[in-house]
Amino acid sequence: QVHLVESGGGLVQSGGSLRLSCAASGNIFRIDDMGWYHQAPGKERELVAEITTGGSTKFAESVKGRFTISIDNAKNTVYLQMNSLKPEDTGVYYCNARGVMYTYNPFNLWGQGTQVTVSS
Repeated sequence: QVHLVESGGGLVQSGGSLRLSCAASGNIFRIDDMGWYHQAPGKERELVAEITTGGSTKFAESVKGRFTISIDNAKNTVYLQMNSLKPEDTGVYYCNARGVMYTYNPFNLWGQGTQVTVSS
């Protein structure tokens, strides 16, 4: 089994910063990519940023220039540095990881989510 543990959410005022972390553990043979998704209240879950183990990244237009994603391959951990936060960034942030287990079975795993609240 593969497990994801998220941390770093909290309450912050507009313009502030937070750093989210997500660590993957378990019978992981290889991780191919990890990403962060945002779900605002009453809205669909949307991709915020993703990164491959090779360092290739992709960002939602709404966060370009404000958020940065990085990965520590040795620790199987992905980070999301969120700067210049806005009230519309409020919601639950979910970590996602895709890869292959030692059983050669692929996995696509979601974290439990961490709450981010940005006050105005």
